[in-house]
Amino acid sequence: MLLSRQETEFYLKDLETPLGKAINLTLAAMVLISSGIFVAETYNIPDSVRFQLNVADTAIVIIFAVEYSLRLWSAENKIKYIFSFYSIIDLMAILPFFLGMVDISFIRLLRWFRILRLIRFIDRKFLFATISTEDGMIFARILFTLFAIVFIYSGLIYQVEHPVNPENYGTFLDAFYFSVVTMTTVGFGDVIPISELGRLLTVLMIFTGIALIPWQVGDLIKRVVKTANQVETACSGCGLAFHDVDAGFCKRCGTKLPSRSTLSN
Repeated sequence: MLLSRQETEFYLKDLETPLGKAINLTLAAMVLISSGIFVAETYNIPDSVRFQLNVADTAIVIIFAVEYSLRLWSAENKIKYIFSFYSIIDLMAILPFFLGMVDISFIRLLRWFRILRLIRFIDRKFLFATISTEDGMIFARILFTLFAIVFIYSGLIYQVEHPVNPENYGTFLDAFYFSVVTMTTVGFGDVIPISELGRLLTVLMIFTGIALIPWQVGDLIKRVVKTANQVETACSGCGLAFHDVDAGFCKRCGTKLPSRSTLSN
């Protein structure tokens, strides 16, 4: 059965119907698998296993390319879609494969950004469906943001430094260790990049660590303090569990909340 353009757009965005959940859960799983393949390729594995991983990654990229084509075809405003945040991320996920065919080696750096595709699902409470509170969702987003940035930087620094400095950047774990100690400004100095691009990435890591981590932690502390001033009053309309002490209506959907005297009885 062929789907119309409107139906295709709906199911690619939908996270409620069984078909929409199946499609998006499959896409999310493939993002995680492809990221795992990138990490596995940095280790000394048998050629037969490496070949199988390359075949799997190629199949995933082809599926991503088909998905991107379907999203573009079904979009009502194609220009707006092309320049949207999610479209750019999706395009970055497939460009390294197709441009790599014409031997543009540096474009392979973009493949590490594929992990950002998961943002689409986190924003929709898809990957963390068991989290019912707003604060829990914010905490999950903060953790994912920090992990994604460290993961991307680790992949980039490995891609840049491994060819010229394999002793210090032998595997992804080596690069991950360097990214963590650099972004947290610990700076043990036991691993040092030697290429110009590697040093530039290190500077960016330091700036990111100085600016991002305190901001994210500060935001989390504000949310915790705000939660301390709230009470657990479940909304019958949307299920939001926590509200301000003097709240009479749900801040998310506007449903009238039960009075505290009713709850106490």
